Amino acid sequence: MNNAYLEEVRATALAEAQKSYMVKVYGWMVAGLMSTGLVGGFVASDASLTSSMLSYFWFFVIAEFALVFALSAFIHKMSVPIAMLAFIGYSVLNGITLSAVLLAYDESAVLNAFLTTSGTFAAMSVYGMVTKKDLSSWGSFFFMGLIGIIIASIVNIFLESSALSFAISLIGVFVFIGLTAYDTQKIKESADLELQGSDLASKGAILGALTLYLDFINLFLFILRLFGGSNDD
Repeated sequence: MNNAYLEEVRATALAEAQKSYMVKVYGWMVAGLMSTGLVGGFVASDASLTSSMLSYFWFFVIAEFALVFALSAFIHKMSVPIAMLAFIGYSVLNGITLSAVLLAYDESAVLNAFLTTSGTFAAMSVYGMVTKKDLSSWGSFFFMGLIGIIIASIVNIFLESSALSFAISLIGVFVFIGLTAYDTQKIKESADLELQGSDLASKGAILGALTLYLDFINLFLFILRLFGGSNDD
């Protein structure tokens, strides 16, 4: 009886920890997306500002990679405020680089792609949260798909094939739909960090938010490429 009671207490504590942890994860993810959207929209609203910002495009890209690498590899050594600033800083930089994308497509196409991405992401993230199926095998499968997309994209720089570009976008949507569910389940399984101290939980939530943020942004870009209407059309 005592053992059953203790198991029930542990299960309740873990469920509450998961709920609190995932609220933090999604909260930081939404904050990142809002930062990206506001900065991207502001820069894209002025063509001269966009041109000026994107003259430093590769600087921003390198800075983004540096921040993602730092967060992924060294977040355990950072203070929570530094980790927060690094995440928001990355989101802001990504907004600047994505401003060119916002200019390249019709506003209606961007809005439709965003709404489609939001609905798809929400559905797959909820699936990753509630499913009893172990999605761990999905990780290696979709990671290999991601590697294939990168290689095909590099090849298509030289081929400039519209058919290959369409195929890459289609596969990209499929890959990031799968990764959204996989990453959500993986993040949920790390929710016991909530029971190990506020700093560990905050850092874990920021890292989880970064993972889902990247899934969302990449899914959005592939959907936009697949269904969006270019201003050049």
